[in-house]
Amino acid sequence: MAIHPLRLWRWRRGGGQDRVIIALGFTILLLTVVSWLRESPIAGGLRPPAGSSHPALVHLTLLRNAKKKGAVCLDGSPPGYHFQRGFGSGKDCWLLHLEGGGWCNTVASCASRKMTALGSSVYMERQVPFDGILSNVPSQNPDFYNWNKVKIRYCDGASYSGNVESGIQNGTKLFFRGQRIWKGIMDELLLKGLANAKQAFLTGCSAGGLATFIHCEDFRALLPKEVTVKCLADAGFFLDEMDISQRRFIRSFYDDVIRLQDAGKKFRDCTSRMEPSQCFFAHEIVKNIDTPLFILNPAYDVWQIQHILAPESSDTQQSWQRCKLNIHNCDSNQIESLQDNCRGSWRLVF
Repeated sequence: MAIHPLRLWRWRRGGGQDRVIIALGFTILLLTVVSWLRESPIAGGLRPPAGSSHPALVHLTLLRNAKKKGAVCLDGSPPGYHFQRGFGSGKDCWLLHLEGGGWCNTVASCASRKMTALGSSVYMERQVPFDGILSNVPSQNPDFYNWNKVKIRYCDGASYSGNVESGIQNGTKLFFRGQRIWKGIMDELLLKGLANAKQAFLTGCSAGGLATFIHCEDFRALLPKEVTVKCLADAGFFLDEMDISQRRFIRSFYDDVIRLQDAGKKFRDCTSRMEPSQCFFAHEIVKNIDTPLFILNPAYDVWQIQHILAPESSDTQQSWQRCKLNIHNCDSNQIESLQDNCRGSWRLVF
């Protein structure tokens, strides 16, 4: 397996579940990724004259026959994606981006989530701007601007991995169909031209970054062997580490997610050897990935510091409060703790 790690050490305040990667300018991301991609024919193409500097607004497409396929969001509505066709040298190249946004681990939290765009297409924006790696502006995105680009919306709460037949959970209407959403959207995109791709690139951020780990090999299997396929997991490497109270808070949380959504079926080889919750971490998933994979993660990730290493339930004295808000406020012991966790987790990959 070809894995390319990148560790970034800058920090600033910021947050949001779908913006787990902090203090990372798009220029750094693009230049680094493009450098890696240029090792094969997956990047390249002619540069057309510069056009508008404004990102394109791309309409939402709802999956056809979603209910018939059982591929529905938490509330039973059809999942969606935004699709912009490629042109010129990029007409046979595809870039798919998996949206992130955390997870839900209980019936109550998933029921709340289905009243938002992270659980229902009813609440999804009908148009979204394609910027960053999805931009169609050559000066902003010189290597991918004219590719076929797809932003896949996230509405299942388990990184596109759950698969429960029943739509009723403890008396509450809830559908856990992430695996079917993945398959349904991939089948539809294959009919729209993905099947004819010469180069294909799967990426995602946060929970979508974890989903990139989960589905990288699935994506590779969709296309003939001669097609160049690569994956980029952006801020999807979550730490399986003890928190400051010596509890494995995130492992317990993942255990709830997997049991609730029956996601363990996706990791049968792993679950035969260890607890299902451990199989939801990237360092275990990568052991079964042969497709070229680029791992992009900050060394100091504000979301993971706040929710994995020093969650509120473990920081009852709020001794980490200032450190969690700004790393410059961390004392030497806290910095050492952060660095030890980071080093230990990366060693698991190699």
